[in-house]
Amino acid sequence: MESHAEDIDFAVAAEEERKLRHDVMAHVHTFAHCCPTAAPIIHLGATSCYVGDNTDLIALRDGFNILLPKLARVIDRLANFAEEYADLPTLDIRLLANLKEIEEPFKEQIGSSAMPYKRNPMRAERCCSLARHLIALMADPLQTASVQWLERTLDDSANRRISLPESFLTADIVLSTLQNITEGLVVYPKVIERDIHNELPFMATENIIMAIVKAGGNRQECHEKICVLSQESAAVVKQEGGDNDLLARIQRDPYFAPILGQLDALLDPKTFIGRAPQQVQHVQSDHR
Repeated sequence: MESHAEDIDFAVAAEEERKLRHDVMAHVHTFAHCCPTAAPIIHLGATSCYVGDNTDLIALRDGFNILLPKLARVIDRLANFAEEYADLPTLDIRLLANLKEIEEPFKEQIGSSAMPYKRNPMRAERCCSLARHLIALMADPLQTASVQWLERTLDDSANRRISLPESFLTADIVLSTLQNITEGLVVYPKVIERDIHNELPFMATENIIMAIVKAGGNRQECHEKICVLSQESAAVVKQEGGDNDLLARIQRDPYFAPILGQLDALLDPKTFIGRAPQQVQHVQSDHR
C-alpha cells in the first residue's frame, strides 16, 4: 500500500464513482486495483467521514497557509500607511477617493467608456463586491450546522463541496487585490489641504465659542452670533458659489475682539485630530 500511495488512476476513480455514487468507496476500489493483496483491509475500521473530514482538514490547513501570509502582508502595508499619515488631518476617514484626496494604483486602465477622465477605484470596488459574496457564504455552514442530525446526515456534503472552495478562492483574490491596493495607495495632501481650508472655519466654531467663554463672554450669546454669521457665510458658499468668508465676518465683528489674537491657533487643523497619532503609535507598538 505504501509503495502505491501516489499511484492514483483518477480516470478509474471517476468511473467507479459514476457507478457507486460514493467518492470514498470509488477510491477504495481504485486503490484495490493497484494493491489487490491489501484490498480486504483498505477501508477496515474506517468510515467515510474519517477519510473526508481529515482530508478537509489538510486542505483547510494548506488553504490557510496561502491566505494568512497574504493577510499579514495587507495588515503590514496598512500599518505602514497609517504610520506615515498618522497626523495628517482629513475631513473624513471614508469616501476619500470620491473627494479626490486618495487614489488606488492607476496606470493605463480605463475608468469609463463614456467619460475618459474617470479614474474609478476599480480594485477596491472588486474587493467590496467579492467581500459581499464571501460574507454571504457564511450562511451555508451556519444553516447546515443548525439542521444536520447528530448521526451526520449527508445534507452537508454537496454544500461543503461548493462553499468551502468558493470561500477560499474568494478570500484569496480579495487579499491579493487588497495587497496590490495597499502597496500603491496615492495620497494628495494639497487636495486635502484645500478641502480642509474650505470647511475649517465652520469646524472651528466650537473652539471659538470656548475661547470667548474663557475670555469672559456668554456662551449662549456667542453661540447665537456665530450661528447667524455661519448661516450668512453658508449662503455665500451655497447660493453664490463664493468662498467661505466666516472667518472674515468674525474678524469684523467687535464682539470677537478679545480673541482675535487666538484665531490662528484656534484654526490649526492639527488641533482637531485628537489623539489619532498616539493611537496609531499605540496600536503599532502593540501589534507589530
